[in-house]
Amino acid sequence: MVKLTVLYGLPDDPDAFEEYYAESHMPLAARIPNVQRFESGRVAAPDGGTPPYHRIAELWFENASVMQESLSSPEGQAATDDIPNFANGGATVFVSPVES
Repeated sequence: MVKLTVLYGLPDDPDAFEEYYAESHMPLAARIPNVQRFESGRVAAPDGGTPPYHRIAELWFENASVMQESLSSPEGQAATDDIPNFANGGATVFVSPVES
């Protein structure tokens, strides 16, 4: 199993980010085929300070080839292409194997 992680940088307007994320981006991301598990949450710093990221999203796939196929699909491309529409704080994306 592999996990695609997206770390969203601190946006200029957190409320606008959250509204767009919930109402526009999530419906697109929900259409990505073959996602076995999805989690998303706002990030907080353990000391109560400013966190390095605003939000994290994690998508689990059966394996790397299924992930590539899913992200290359029209639905995967639509979700990927949408990120610059709301993530003005940037987005860091990486893939990791899931270990037990």
